[in-house]
Amino acid sequence: MNRRTVFYWLIGLVIAAVVIGVAFYLDEAARYFIAHHQNRVGYNLMRNVSRLGDWPEHFALGVILTGIAWWRGNKKWTRIFLSMLIALAIAGLAGRVIKISTGRARPSVKTEEVWNGPRFSSKFHAFPSGHVAASTAFFAVLFLANWRIGLIGVPIPILIGVSRMYVAAHYLSDVVCAVVLGIICAVLVVRLLWRNIEHRTLNWRRG
Repeated sequence: MNRRTVFYWLIGLVIAAVVIGVAFYLDEAARYFIAHHQNRVGYNLMRNVSRLGDWPEHFALGVILTGIAWWRGNKKWTRIFLSMLIALAIAGLAGRVIKISTGRARPSVKTEEVWNGPRFSSKFHAFPSGHVAASTAFFAVLFLANWRIGLIGVPIPILIGVSRMYVAAHYLSDVVCAVVLGIICAVLVVRLLWRNIEHRTLNWRRG
């Protein structure tokens, strides 16, 4: 890893830390605003978005896209779609471990203690948002592969994040931290997986 890469990573981590800090600070304000601007139509809409924005739907889409790319013989896009699935899985697993470990109560749960330590009940799995982490990782890989096409997917994790807050399943900080987690998973998959594939291809050609 050269100095420029280290510099970019440090800048990215500093920005992420600042954004996360602001998100935690605005948690209650965001929850108050949403609670006082809800209506039945909006709630039903956001509940459906939340339902369709989970990891099985993303996984199914990834499998379909991978199958189409493979059937057409497009190795580049087959690799991209497989990477999206891998990033999705890593983000989902990492998010699950963090959820169980932290035991943060969801906004809809009335409790004096927000952070409760290791819990297996879904009522205490607010941090981070699994929906948002998986969706962000999934579409971030696409963005890193081709930012023009990837821009199409950017609004999806944002909309899912809003829906999760709207239905009182997560705080703002849960969503923001999930975005950061998803981006980190996507970057790691792209850098490690794609670099290994390129090195193997180069060595095979030389051999």
